[in-house]
Amino acid sequence: MIDLHTHSTASDGNLTPSQLVALAVQKKISILALTDHDTTAGLAEAEDAANTLGIHLVRGIELNIDWPRGEFHLLGLGLQQESKSLTDICTSLQEGRVTRNREIMQKMKDDGFAVSYEELLEFSGETTCIGRPHVAAYMIEKKICKHRQQAFDKYLGKGRPYYVERTAADLHDAIFAIQDSGGIPVLAHPLSLYVSWGKMNETLSDLQLAGIEGLEAWHSGVRVGEAMRLEEYARKLGFFVTAGSDFHGEHIRSDRKLGHTAGMREIEDRFWEEELRPALERKKA
Repeated sequence: MIDLHTHSTASDGNLTPSQLVALAVQKKISILALTDHDTTAGLAEAEDAANTLGIHLVRGIELNIDWPRGEFHLLGLGLQQESKSLTDICTSLQEGRVTRNREIMQKMKDDGFAVSYEELLEFSGETTCIGRPHVAAYMIEKKICKHRQQAFDKYLGKGRPYYVERTAADLHDAIFAIQDSGGIPVLAHPLSLYVSWGKMNETLSDLQLAGIEGLEAWHSGVRVGEAMRLEEYARKLGFFVTAGSDFHGEHIRSDRKLGHTAGMREIEDRFWEEELRPALERKKA
């Protein structure tokens, strides 16, 4: 069993990189990719733990990309180092995240809620990549909302009073930065692009021409039939295919289990043996 999309406390997961690796070993996972949002800060710790515990770590990252609708996340898998181009993108995205969270807190304060950015930081603990899910949890703690969905539906969702746009990277810059760092760009959870099935083939073809080489067809957020359909698109267009849980920690997203993907299926070794590993080997050749 493998997992090619996970997060740690280096971004917005609730397990440290070494704890994540230890859990992967416990779950009998042999290949694990750590793909924290906008940072490679957890990779050294994860790699040390992986070497000690006898598991293969795929060094990765997940970047937020500028896109007119939905969300565009780009995975970089198989990073060999962090190039200056990748460092610059990560710095910009992290600074933008801080600015965004401060703006959200200020909007809430202006409406009379007893909140503060400093208190949000303290509430979020070790997490260094605070996003709207953390803000929603904080709002529940402050008894502003009863549950996460209410926080998004009433306050934090797009078009709601406390929504603030995220800083995003240019697609071409991000692809270059990943390749410059020795990695391979992979489109994460394609359905989050909010592209209709009728336009999916054309969109994916354009993204492939831009330099994206892999497609995460299998993700915890899609149904099995959708994953199979995405894999079919990938085969026709010439992408290699990956699969991941997008695990952040069971206390954060109970519907995402380490080593499991769409339909709670165990992630098959073929996504490493027949897909990602050959792609990485071709890059090194």
